[in-house]
Amino acid sequence: MSNQNSDNTEDFREQFLEDYYAECEEHLVLVRRHVLAIEAQIGAGSIDVGLLDELFRSFHTIKGISGMVGFTEVEQLAHSIESMLRSLRQAELTFNVELLDGLLAGVALMERVLGARQTGQSIPSIDATIRQLHDLSTSAPPQSGMAAPLHVGSRPTTSVRRWTVTFTPTTGLSERGINVNSIRDRLKDMGEILKATPLVKGQGEISFQFVVESIVNLVAIEDWQELGVVVLPADEGATDVVRPALPASPSNLVRVDLARLDELMRMIGEMVTSRARLEEQIKHAKRSLPSSEWRSLRETTQVMSRQLRDLREGVMRVRMVQIGEVFERMQFVVRDLARESGKRIILNVSGRETEIDKFLVERMMDPLLHLVRNAVSHGLERPDERVAQGKPAEGRLTLRAMTIGESVVIEIADDGRGIDIETVLDRAAERQLLEADAEIDNARLLDLICQPGLSTRLEADRESGRGVGMDVVKKTVETLSGTLSLTTERNQGTTFRIDLPLTLAIAEALIVSAGGETYAVPQTVVREVLEVEPSSVRALERNEIISYRDGVLPLLRLSRVFNLSGPAALPDRPFHVFVTGAGSSAVGIAVERVLGHREIVVRGIGDQLVQVPGIAGATDLGDERVVLILDVPALRKTTLQKSAGGMPAAGATP
Repeated sequence: MSNQNSDNTEDFREQFLEDYYAECEEHLVLVRRHVLAIEAQIGAGSIDVGLLDELFRSFHTIKGISGMVGFTEVEQLAHSIESMLRSLRQAELTFNVELLDGLLAGVALMERVLGARQTGQSIPSIDATIRQLHDLSTSAPPQSGMAAPLHVGSRPTTSVRRWTVTFTPTTGLSERGINVNSIRDRLKDMGEILKATPLVKGQGEISFQFVVESIVNLVAIEDWQELGVVVLPADEGATDVVRPALPASPSNLVRVDLARLDELMRMIGEMVTSRARLEEQIKHAKRSLPSSEWRSLRETTQVMSRQLRDLREGVMRVRMVQIGEVFERMQFVVRDLARESGKRIILNVSGRETEIDKFLVERMMDPLLHLVRNAVSHGLERPDERVAQGKPAEGRLTLRAMTIGESVVIEIADDGRGIDIETVLDRAAERQLLEADAEIDNARLLDLICQPGLSTRLEADRESGRGVGMDVVKKTVETLSGTLSLTTERNQGTTFRIDLPLTLAIAEALIVSAGGETYAVPQTVVREVLEVEPSSVRALERNEIISYRDGVLPLLRLSRVFNLSGPAALPDRPFHVFVTGAGSSAVGIAVERVLGHREIVVRGIGDQLVQVPGIAGATDLGDERVVLILDVPALRKTTLQKSAGGMPAAGATP
């Protein structure tokens, strides 16, 4: 019995910690948003006091819940930032760039500490940052010659102020003799209690709210938290602004573990498979049923199909988050890198409201971070270089997101120097990746800079060089069934474009036949489908090519790749080719037939012993047979490597 209780306690602790990390992240999202808003007001001479109040509440909450779970490092950081914000709110400090930098340093370290805690890594030291925040909180207003201060918005100048005081009793406080009567007595000693109201919170929790008039600065009293008390100026409102107490009315938001949504999507996938199986059975039943009964049955299945699609889309919407959360993090990165490099950067962001699967957001965070760092490090020039070229001193970095059909498009663009193609060619020639005098387009250039270890920089820096790590970026995008493309122009800038599916669990696919076997091809990687006459195929050094858009297209026969011995297309019959990739990276994959278009459930292959290059997973079309899903990027890469020795690049003039 004791072991079972121990297991239950451990499960409860794990669930509680998951809620803790989720709530911290929610508040840090708000913090990043408010800090960016404050920074934007630096030129205005004053800042909105409401922003400081929101920051104060977020850090006050983080401090409280961190103390509950025993994460002292996070609690101490939150307390130090809270103290600095309190001084700003009370007009004891004037806001300047130095204070903003200290606030950002504290937030960044808090995120690192939380990340280390969550992943079980060693906790970074907080001592230096705590000292910095303390010094900033106790410093005098900036003197002449220092950065211009930002004054906090106006506060009441009368000596008597009203305060909203909320006390939430607990068993622990009661055991220490702290209850509503003792709090009331203490408030009476400090001023006049104008109103006392009991509050019933969510889940039956009871709190007590007092409105107090006093000449004492009640917010500045340090031991309120230990007494279960939250104090705010009364002009900020009552119960609707009290944190971290639960709201007085039930919230419309429910926090759901992503794993539960994954399980729900898995069950929907099973329903999709069952629906496909039912449709197959209905096809066979058509011969034995009267036409009227068959039509009625068919209509019923079509209604079920629409309902299932609506259910799938509903679950997908629940999994969706706005990409603006990612873009806000990138704004902090750009700010830090600009200061370190001495570059002046204007960051433009559009499409913040674009929604993407939460799983994809987490997987794409590092690749996007790398591309942004590359844009600052390699793309944008220093102010003097830009002015010498006739450009504005401020470089422009643009982050864009949009939804196009069933895909999400993310672009990272800069108006800098562009990629030095000559240097890339020299590095590639040194590694014998291609001839030194070869001509390449943007697609082939992308393939080269994504080669592991190929860089145009001789020395590494914090921002990392374009080339180092690009192989990881491309691999991550392709693992997520997406595509990465590039456009660059000398002294005009570079744009990276990422196309991702809205979700990975269920996908649209083309069903094809090759060598007597059936395969599924994710529709997101297919640019177009061609019907090819056998007579148009030409042999070139043991490879095959076809004419394509004023150039040539390398041909890959799927039946040969997998060494299939089943029946193939008749030699005089047309066959189909689906084109994947762009420019010199385009490849045509030949199959005997395109059987149709289906919605498939993607199943990964976890067993290393049965994994095959060119196969991304498996699915069931409803006839109880396993159909393999093609890994098209891997097939394209194999074809390009094979053709590099003697076959002209795709798109080249024959």
